[in-house]
Amino acid sequence: QVQLVESGGGLVQAGGSLRLSCAASGRTFSTSTVGWFRADPGKEREFVGAIRWSDTNTYYADSVKGRFTISRDNAKNTVNLQMNSLKPEDTAVYYCAAGCYSTRFYYTGCYNYWGQGTQVTVSS
Repeated sequence: QVQLVESGGGLVQAGGSLRLSCAASGRTFSTSTVGWFRADPGKEREFVGAIRWSDTNTYYADSVKGRFTISRDNAKNTVNLQMNSLKPEDTAVYYCAAGCYSTRFYYTGCYNYWGQGTQVTVSS
């Protein structure tokens, strides 16, 4: 079992930055892909980005490409999501997920483990 805990959410003005972290306990991320998703209340979670543990390749949704960066810290067993140039439309609950071992990392169904989510609010 893997337990995931996100942190770093909060309120920021448009154009600002936030850094989210996803810490794993129980087991390491092993070789799975770790993904970030976001959702507005009552809506489905949408893919934000992912990092493949085996080769650290990263993938991003078009809506965040060039503004968001995913990185990992092996020593701390964490994955970070650096968010720059934030826009009001980035407001959502952000979730990290792990346990995806296929190329379908854009889909929520690929992941076996989810964090509880952290709220990001961007004011205009």
